[in-house]
Amino acid sequence: MTVTLTDEARQYIAAFEDATDATAVDCVVEDDPERVVFVVKAGEMAQAIGRGGERVQSLSERLGRDVELVEDAPTPEGFVAHALSPAAVYNVTISENDDLVAYAEVAHEDRGVAIGEAGRNIEMAKRLAKRHFDVDDIQLT
Repeated sequence: MTVTLTDEARQYIAAFEDATDATAVDCVVEDDPERVVFVVKAGEMAQAIGRGGERVQSLSERLGRDVELVEDAPTPEGFVAHALSPAAVYNVTISENDDLVAYAEVAHEDRGVAIGEAGRNIEMAKRLAKRHFDVDDIQLT
């Protein structure tokens, strides 16, 4: 799938890559709350975070926004699992009936983490999964 970036997102990606030496393949900017979510090229997450989180923390201070990272994956199942992180996701299956729906098996104690405050984590996971794999919905099981 082709991801279309705004000029603002492109500027954030340039700042991200400059600060972390990692590659961002997508960026979503939100104003409420003020956060920016980067999809990091698979295998470059540790480089993006930095020792003790120093790179991502420095970038957050530089941008004046909360910074969140999601690692890219070659399959929709892997991508959904990464998008719901840090929740423990045991398994993701994709149903292709009328809509493309990802069913994510999440540890009971991590359901709140996967959903997030006011549903913001799962809504972002849905948005990113739609952008990258045309997944219509994510359901927690």
